[in-house]
Amino acid sequence: MNKKEDIYKITIVVLLLDQFIKYMINKFMEINTSIKVIPNFFSIFYVRNKGAAFSILEDSTILIIIISVIFIVILDSYIKKEKNFTPLSVLSLGMIMGGIFGNLMDRVIYHSVIDYLAFGNFPVFNLADIGITVGVGLLIISEILKIRKDKENDRSIQEVLPKRKRNTKPKNK
Repeated sequence: MNKKEDIYKITIVVLLLDQFIKYMINKFMEINTSIKVIPNFFSIFYVRNKGAAFSILEDSTILIIIISVIFIVILDSYIKKEKNFTPLSVLSLGMIMGGIFGNLMDRVIYHSVIDYLAFGNFPVFNLADIGITVGVGLLIISEILKIRKDKENDRSIQEVLPKRKRNTKPKNK
């Protein structure tokens, strides 16, 4: 299986799941209504967010769409150029791309993002937000592990290479 293809498959799964849940929320709930799942802890609360994370850039839909498209182009270029993907980086990149696409679709269709997961006083969010946030976290972990592995490989190579004697006397010319 091609790791690049796997990234795009994960992207599609996250996007479809995100859009399906948002479709169901939009179809069966009224905006600003909630369903208490665990009292005082978790509820499904249907809201529309006209901004980005934590409602920053509120009412800047066009700007957020442009930023989203730029991120998608940058990530897609990276995916096409990169040759070494770990399973963790495959998962993380797919989650990030799927999340960006999910919220981008909302912004294009509704001029806002459908949010519905409410935990206590924390801002309401959605599956796409989880994809982006967890994906970025996993990508950071993946890169740290990659750097560690590269350092270990460098040490192993240096241990195998013959040690050269240093000439302490200057060469005569």
